[in-house]
Amino acid sequence: MNLLYFLDLIGTAAFAASGAWAGVRHNMDLFGVLVLGLVTAIGGGTLRDLLLGDLPPFCLQNEIYLWLPLAISLLVFLAHRFFPKIENPLLYFDAIGLGTFVVIGTGKALSFSIGPVGAVLLGAMTGTAGGVIRDVLSNEIPLIMRREIYASACIFGGTLMVLLHALAVPNQLNFLLTAISVITLRLLAIRYNWSLPKAE
Repeated sequence: MNLLYFLDLIGTAAFAASGAWAGVRHNMDLFGVLVLGLVTAIGGGTLRDLLLGDLPPFCLQNEIYLWLPLAISLLVFLAHRFFPKIENPLLYFDAIGLGTFVVIGTGKALSFSIGPVGAVLLGAMTGTAGGVIRDVLSNEIPLIMRREIYASACIFGGTLMVLLHALAVPNQLNFLLTAISVITLRLLAIRYNWSLPKAE
């Protein structure tokens, strides 16, 4: 198991947990919790693959991406009383997932010869679309529309990856630098409560 795949599974689990927790907080039944956990974990990558015409989507080619979110969501549903104790640490795993998803999404777009802007957008979509679906289904304003350094961290990372790709930086080094940049920016935003400006 290579490092990128391992981090991808960690991110998938963290995203699933955040989706399931949103379902619990909104008093959804077991089915609702499982659905929110699943779409949060695989929504971005599935939408990316559909747009690229890479069918069937990744989660149907490797069903661990279905079983893992369902298992994590069930665990959150059954043990939700203990979940607030790990909610903050979960943000750090979420940051790892975000960086990994951006690398995978942007890299896949580049492998399909998508242009730089499209590659950055697909990378950001891979990291954020699942959360947008979660928030819409939960009747909340999507996180990326609020004062959070989240989608902007994805765009920064995707842009860096495209630039390094254009400079012919070796793929493994490119992946590492991009993932570290997204994870670091997101963790700093959490630690220091950074946010983008908003209209007063």
